[in-house]
Amino acid sequence: MMKVQLESPNQVDVIELIAELDVFQDTLYPAEARYALDLTSLEQDNVLFAVVRDDDGIAIGCGAIVLSQEMDQANDSGELKRMFVRPAYRSLGAATKVLEKLEEESAKRGCKLVQLETGPFQPQAIAFYKKHGFDICAAFGEYPEHHLSVFMQKRLDNTE
Repeated sequence: MMKVQLESPNQVDVIELIAELDVFQDTLYPAEARYALDLTSLEQDNVLFAVVRDDDGIAIGCGAIVLSQEMDQANDSGELKRMFVRPAYRSLGAATKVLEKLEEESAKRGCKLVQLETGPFQPQAIAFYKKHGFDICAAFGEYPEHHLSVFMQKRLDNTE
């Protein structure tokens, strides 16, 4: 039974997981089209970092939501970052567990909108997000519109 919980990203096995994600991203996109957060950024107080582990306690997937620093009525959003599940564990529900945990925890903290940036060379990721209620949207925040970026968002409050 896979277990997912909020954890520190600064653990050896989690750092290895993030390194695997970086290697994977390096094969798909040039450096200027990647917007990954480094370990220091993932350790900030406004970041929720979830890890899913297998029965043996091995980290098999992770994800983060960076909550807006200005949580108020007009700016109650979070950005999904660093979603990754090791290839051998895909299609087992690990990514869904991470996403659900992050959505639940961010909603508890007042987040009503989750946004993300992914890329066109990850059709499985795009399909996963659509399956979980995300819609394609325009660039947000400081992201430029770019042919190697796909922007998506999902309302957590279901009132709009």
